[in-house]
Amino acid sequence: MNILLLIVGLFLILVGANILTDGASSIAKRFNISSLVIGLTIVAFGTSAPELTVSVVSALKGSSDIAIGNVVGSNIFNALMIVGCTAVILPIRITKGTLSKEIPLCLLASIVLFICANDMLINGGSQNSISSSDGLLLLCFFAIFLGYTFAIARNGETNEEATIKDMPIWKAGLFIVGGLGALVYGGQLFVDGSTGMARSLGISESVIGLTLVAGGTSLPELATSIAAALKRNPEMAIGNVIGSNLFNIFFVLGCSASIVPMNIQGITNVDLGMLIFSSILLFIFGLFFKKRMITRVEGGIMALCYVVYTVYLIRMAA
Repeated sequence: MNILLLIVGLFLILVGANILTDGASSIAKRFNISSLVIGLTIVAFGTSAPELTVSVVSALKGSSDIAIGNVVGSNIFNALMIVGCTAVILPIRITKGTLSKEIPLCLLASIVLFICANDMLINGGSQNSISSSDGLLLLCFFAIFLGYTFAIARNGETNEEATIKDMPIWKAGLFIVGGLGALVYGGQLFVDGSTGMARSLGISESVIGLTLVAGGTSLPELATSIAAALKRNPEMAIGNVIGSNLFNIFFVLGCSASIVPMNIQGITNVDLGMLIFSSILLFIFGLFFKKRMITRVEGGIMALCYVVYTVYLIRMAA
């Protein structure tokens, strides 16, 4: 039953995110908002809507480890498995701006999360938590990131545009309402299924959040990156992963913690350290060896690192 809830919930989340994005983009286009702005905001939100939905619902239901594990696990999955698999299909060339600005910003986000989540280590507190003030701080970082994104767009440093479907306004409105409904209901089913599975298998919610939930909510990013590689545009995978990772930490966790402060129990510094390591590895492989290129061998190493980390989590949970 729990597996059925997981599958149905994930299906509703993915469909809801897709139709919500289509409806919102269509209405934005009717008000003459540029495709670039829509792509940087609505479409970016759409690909991270699964993580946002699951984390917020989990936080509201008191499953903080699933909420935090979802973001941490998704970001590790994105940086190691998605980039790794994409590079194995087709080597990824990294632009100078991405290597000098976006990847370090992604590393900064991971370090900020490490600091926010280590009250006991840094402040000598009795409980690690991401407080409401931490959440607001993360949202401030997100505002800076959004400003930076629009700045490089105005300077012409990106040429990505959103593909927007034209539809009647009544249909767009229906898509928005239906998408939101599917996200909310699907999120509840997905969280109920994942927590139920954790209890029935005797596995902690943190491990479920770091693996199963994280992998499930990262499906849009995985599909986008693999499709980009098959279309011989693997560079898009890097932008997709970095944008999603920054969105997850700054916006998804920022919103979740601002609504409900989250106590951290099963998420350890090993997990947060792996998150930082994944960004460092991305930077090192992009900078050294074959400069500004992630080769098939490097991609295989990144994917293998994720497999080793997952095996470690499963063995620790056993």
